[in-house]
Amino acid sequence: MSINVEGVYPLKYQHKAYFTSLLALLALALGACTNSNSIDQVSGREQKNAEQRAAAATFAATTTATRQAAVFAAQTSAARKSEPKIKYNNGENPEYAKQCGWPVNCPTPLPGSILPYKRIVAYYGNPLSKKMGALGEFPKDDMLQRLKGEVAKWQKADPATPVQPALHLIAVVAQGAPGNDGKYRMIMPDSVINQVYGWAKEAGAIMFIDIQTGHDDIRSVLPRFEWILKNPDVHLGIDPEFNLIKSGKKPGTKIGTYDAADINYASAYLKELVKKYNLPPKVFTVHRFTRGGVTNSKSIVLRPEVQMVMHMDGWGASWLKRDSYKEYVVTEPVQYTGFKLFYHNDTKKGDPLMTPHDVLKLEPKPLYIQYQ
Repeated sequence: MSINVEGVYPLKYQHKAYFTSLLALLALALGACTNSNSIDQVSGREQKNAEQRAAAATFAATTTATRQAAVFAAQTSAARKSEPKIKYNNGENPEYAKQCGWPVNCPTPLPGSILPYKRIVAYYGNPLSKKMGALGEFPKDDMLQRLKGEVAKWQKADPATPVQPALHLIAVVAQGAPGNDGKYRMIMPDSVINQVYGWAKEAGAIMFIDIQTGHDDIRSVLPRFEWILKNPDVHLGIDPEFNLIKSGKKPGTKIGTYDAADINYASAYLKELVKKYNLPPKVFTVHRFTRGGVTNSKSIVLRPEVQMVMHMDGWGASWLKRDSYKEYVVTEPVQYTGFKLFYHNDTKKGDPLMTPHDVLKLEPKPLYIQYQ
C-alpha cells in the first residue's frame, strides 16, 4: 500500500510547525518595529544635523556680512582720514560764511532786478581826473574797450552768470579845501554827468552816481540827483571814507564813517524814487574797508525796491584784500557783496592783480566788481 507523504502528517509535528511559524512571524514583527524605530531615530538625527548645518550657514553668512560691513566701515573711515583737508585763504571758507549768516534771508527780487541774476563789472572814476580811476584815466573809446575786455574775462570765468557792464561816476568829489560853502566837496556839473551817461548808453552799460559828502549831509546832497536817478539804468553809491561831519577832519586826513541811519535814509529815498517813477529796483553800493566805516550794520533795513551791496574797497596785496573782505564784509552780512580791484595800488609793490578766478573763490561770491 502506498502512502501519500504530503497527505499523511503526524499531529504533533503539525503543532510544532505552527509554533515555529508563529515564532517566525513574531520575529518578523519585532524586527519590523525595531527597523521603524531606527528609521525614526535616523530621520531625527538627519533633521537635527540639517538644522545645525542651516544654523551654521546662517551664522557664517551673518558673520561674513558683519565682517564685510566692518571692513567697509574701516576702509571708508581710513579713506576719510586720508583725504587732504581743503585749505582756504581768508574770505574763502564757505562754512565760515554760513556761520556768519550767508546767504542772507532777504526780500524776493522784484521784476527787473539786476541782482542776483547778473554780475556787475564797473569802471570807476571821473572824466576830469586821470588819477581817480579807470573811468577818467583813459580816453573814452580806449576806456570802453578796456571795460569790454574785463567783462569778457568775467563772463569766461563764470559763464552761468551774465555780466552787466557799468560806469561808476564820482559825481560829488571830496576836497581838501572847504570851498565857498565850507563843505569840503565839489558837485559835478550836470553836463559832466550827462556826458558819462551817454558813454554808458553807448556801451550798453548802466551808470552809478557816487557821492563823497565831505562835510555835507547825505540828506542834503542826495535829492540833488533825482533828475538823473529817475532813469531806470542809473543807480547809487556812497562812500563812508569821505563822510567826515562827525570828526570835522579834512578829507584824506582821516577815514570817515556812515551809520545804519544814514544808509537807511538813502535806501528809503531810492525806494520812493522807484515807486514815484515806476522803476525797477535800484542797486545801492556802500564802500567799506574798515570796521568803523559802517556802524550798526545789523540795523540796515532791506527793501525789495533797493538791492544793497556792501563793497570791499581796500587796496593792497591779495592776502590783505581777502582779510578785509572777511573782516568787514563777510562777518557783517547785509545782502550782496562787492569787491574793488585797483590797477595801480594793488600792484605797486610787485603783487599781481587778482584775477576773476581769484575773486570767485571768495564766499559769498561778489556780484559787484569795480575797477579803479
